[in-house]
Amino acid sequence: MAQALLRYGHMLDRISNQLEKYMDLVATRQRLVAANIANADTPGYRTKDISFQMEFQTLAEGEKPRVVEVPGLKVKNDGNDVSMDREARLLSENDLRFTFAESILKDKIKTIRSAISGGE
Repeated sequence: MAQALLRYGHMLDRISNQLEKYMDLVATRQRLVAANIANADTPGYRTKDISFQMEFQTLAEGEKPRVVEVPGLKVKNDGNDVSMDREARLLSENDLRFTFAESILKDKIKTIRSAISGGE
């Protein structure tokens, strides 16, 4: 029993460590989207983002995510390229990513609680 609990605890540590990195990336994107929305009317402001897939690997290696200007967006006369449609889509994606990570963590905690209580 003790060995099984230790194994589940170790598994939770690994999963929670990866989920923590994943959630850090979700939070980074959330801050960037909020900044983009806040600057939607700022002349010359350029939309910033991260490449979510590539940056998750970067975080796994212990590095900070790289924030870049988003290429290919339509630039308005004032030099601003923020697309509110794009930012709204990213907010929705972020919500789904957060919910997904939260669900995984809850399931793992439920499994460990079940193991502790003897499967009751």
